[in-house]
Amino acid sequence: MSGVLDSYALIAVAQRQPGAETVRAAIESGGTRMSWINLGEVFYILTRRVGEERARRIVDDTQLDTHVEAPDGRLTLAAARLKVRGRIAYADCFAVATAMRDRMPLLTGDPEIVALHGPDLHVVDLRDAS
Repeated sequence: MSGVLDSYALIAVAQRQPGAETVRAAIESGGTRMSWINLGEVFYILTRRVGEERARRIVDDTQLDTHVEAPDGRLTLAAARLKVRGRIAYADCFAVATAMRDRMPLLTGDPEIVALHGPDLHVVDLRDAS
């Protein structure tokens, strides 16, 4: 399965949380994408929880297996439009905008993102994954 990862997905793998196997399988398939905005979010969250050295290793490993991209102007404005419409964190808007742009499922367990599931966005709820 290919898909877009948000910070929730990568943290699930790093901390062996529900949905980690689904994310790992997607990464191993070679078809995952992620915004640098979301990977930066992973870095600061994991630095707080497990220390900077381990967080840096996870960021480095992610770059080996996942296409990580810096947002361009179009993606930034798409994310901003999503932020205007709803109560979703701005960083999450980049994951949603990437998934919508690339017409790929978004792997997450974030309830705010899961609630956006609709015809323009397919969400894989990692909280339901085994």
